Amino acid sequence: MPCKILISTTVGWTSTARHAAGFSRAGCTVEALAPKGSPLLASRYVSARHPYRSVFARASLREAIVRAKPDLIVGSDDRAVENLLGLYREEPKDSFIATVIERSLGTPARYAGMISRETFMRTARGLGIRTPDTVAVASADMLDDCLDIIGLPAVVKADGSWGGEGIAVVKSREEAHAAFRKLGYPPPRARSLARAVKRRDGHWLMAAAAPQRRAVSLQRFIPGRPAASAFACWKGDVVGAIYYDVLCADGAIGPPQVIRRVDCPEIAEATRRVARHFGLSGLHGMDFIRDEAGRVHLLEINPRPTQGGTLPFGPGRDLAAALASCISPGAKPRPAIANDTVVFFAQEWQRDPESAYLKAGHHDVPWDDPMILRACLQDARPAAKRMRSATQDAARADGPLALTGSLVRS
Repeated sequence: MPCKILISTTVGWTSTARHAAGFSRAGCTVEALAPKGSPLLASRYVSARHPYRSVFARASLREAIVRAKPDLIVGSDDRAVENLLGLYREEPKDSFIATVIERSLGTPARYAGMISRETFMRTARGLGIRTPDTVAVASADMLDDCLDIIGLPAVVKADGSWGGEGIAVVKSREEAHAAFRKLGYPPPRARSLARAVKRRDGHWLMAAAAPQRRAVSLQRFIPGRPAASAFACWKGDVVGAIYYDVLCADGAIGPPQVIRRVDCPEIAEATRRVARHFGLSGLHGMDFIRDEAGRVHLLEINPRPTQGGTLPFGPGRDLAAALASCISPGAKPRPAIANDTVVFFAQEWQRDPESAYLKAGHHDVPWDDPMILRACLQDARPAAKRMRSATQDAARADGPLALTGSLVRS
């Protein structure tokens, strides 16, 4: 029998659908738990769909597990992982639901030590991994003392955030205090209600009903180039991994747009130590910074799949196939990408249509999943519109010749 995967998501990331394609092409049956409008629901690789209701998140998850009876559950965003952990705490430990969650995550009891950014960094340093100094900031009064220790510039981070949100690089004490107030305290109820209506997202309605503070930490800023690992684990062992440098990203702390796969023993060893210590199963990722001397510093862990983990680079580097093989030994990896430089579609194209990476790199276009391809193009439209507006502004300033060039590039 093929391995059955239930992918759970609470957001509309197109990369989640790419994970569905990976598992399906490895021979798995894939079902989805996702909110209305999520691209995952449109993927041709999803065989059954279950509705996610944000106001009744755990009930939705429980119903999907009972109906799907999956071998593994992949929580594809941080909130989805939190839902799995919350449901695990509610269920009898000998129940099917608790058993499949534990099989999917590894050791659920140790996840609290990963979700807390400061605790995770302290643990990683204890494992012998190079990390920047990171301290917990309990209050605004304590922030100045922490800045005396960490120095400036620094990075302010909030627990329970992802996708580049909840992180701010600050260069002054004034910026640090502003970031602490913004990241540590919940938004006003009126703003959360407005977001719930505008975005049609019940999570903001819950935030308005029960606003909660978030733990904040301060991390020493390390100049350099971002790097990362995306890996599959089974009971604490790394069964598949991809290590890469980020060549171009959406801003200083945003998601990658162009990456280059690398063989990095230092990242590989850090990945193995973390997976072993926390007893991990499933798909995960870790973020690093490579300094001017080429040394890597671990910045944080993503306790869920990352965009880089969607890419197939052959046996041992196809994460979906590697994880599926732990349940179904017959799972096979997809054909390997021959080019180590990968351009994520459509981020780099919308950033710079004349980027040299577009000519040199492998284009990660979902040609095999038409509805996901359409979703990627729809996501690109707002940015493309801004780009055309900018070129038109330049044309008005520089004359008809510039306008002709901008139209050709568009």
